[in-house]
Amino acid sequence: MTHWLASLDGRDRALLTRVALPATCPLRQRRFWLAVTHAGGARASIGACLASALLPSVTVATAWRALLLLGVSHAVVQVVKRLAGRPRPSARFSLEALIDVPDRFSFPSGHACAAMAVALGFGLAFPTLALPLVALAWLIGVSRVVLGVHYPGDVLVGQAIAALTAIPFFA
Repeated sequence: MTHWLASLDGRDRALLTRVALPATCPLRQRRFWLAVTHAGGARASIGACLASALLPSVTVATAWRALLLLGVSHAVVQVVKRLAGRPRPSARFSLEALIDVPDRFSFPSGHACAAMAVALGFGLAFPTLALPLVALAWLIGVSRVVLGVHYPGDVLVGQAIAALTAIPFFA
């Protein structure tokens, strides 16, 4: 690994160890972060896109565009995950993940990407909702680090993939 990558990896790990909750954290705190992180999962992301089509203020085209953005960005994440092959924090050093890990790859975060894709999909269609939706997506990304299943860099790259994937949809 080149020097700058090793330095970046070290900073990523250091920030993770500062932010991640210990296994002994209060149950109420763990439940809060679990609820936040599940808002970026497949059921919630896909469900939000499909359910939005039932709302009178959301056109079916907007709902499908958000769902397509979610699908395309997720496909990119899965390809990058397999190419990068970065192991989860719990596999690299003694940090207990406070939630089941969905697969063995950490980089980039699929939850962070999904949450940002949905936020951008609807935020660009409804500009007054953009800031709260992006803030929620950011919080979902933070939850992945707090729960010990991703490094901060994984989250940032996942969110960047969603943003870059959104450009052709709204250009």
